[in-house]
Amino acid sequence: MKVIIAEDQGMLRGALKLLLDMEEDIEVVAQAENGEEALKLVRELNPDICLLDIEMPKLTGLDVAERLKEEGHPCRVVILTTFSRTGYFQRALKAGVKGYLLKDSPVDELSAALRTIHQGERVVSTELSLSLWEAVAVNPLTEREQAVLRLVADGLAIHDIASKLYLSRGTVRNYVSKIMQKLGAKNRIEAINIAETNGWLV
Repeated sequence: MKVIIAEDQGMLRGALKLLLDMEEDIEVVAQAENGEEALKLVRELNPDICLLDIEMPKLTGLDVAERLKEEGHPCRVVILTTFSRTGYFQRALKAGVKGYLLKDSPVDELSAALRTIHQGERVVSTELSLSLWEAVAVNPLTEREQAVLRLVADGLAIHDIASKLYLSRGTVRNYVSKIMQKLGAKNRIEAINIAETNGWLV
């Protein structure tokens, strides 16, 4: 199988390539140091699997996964992470990510996971899966509240949101107050951060 590795830390990227190249059935065809470069390489080389660091410059691993899903690209995406944040995990699932693995997994576990993913199955590291599934929080916002908060996050003013959603300004203000109350946020920016972190604005 052909694999692309995208990781902004050069030493880790090199080590991953070295270890995976030792496997008879795995060939690392390219490496990228940021998400933008990874996306370009996937489009050019059409690998079977793209191994993406979750946090990279220019585009994150999740950004790349979402772009590839939008384009209908057949490359299977595997996210490498040290994070167990539920918002990230929910975004990964919605982006069709096939693997969600820990960076410090032994190479035999990683290569076994890649083979399973190559066969069309999904793999989540055991250490991550329990904490992630248990921690997935229920979105407290209604669809209308999510729509309002998305527009707030886009930088729209109250009167613009009211116009866009065919609501009165007072109704929009009430929605914003209710959103902050539900999320326990002190202001709109904090409300946006809480919702984004939990994957409630996706």
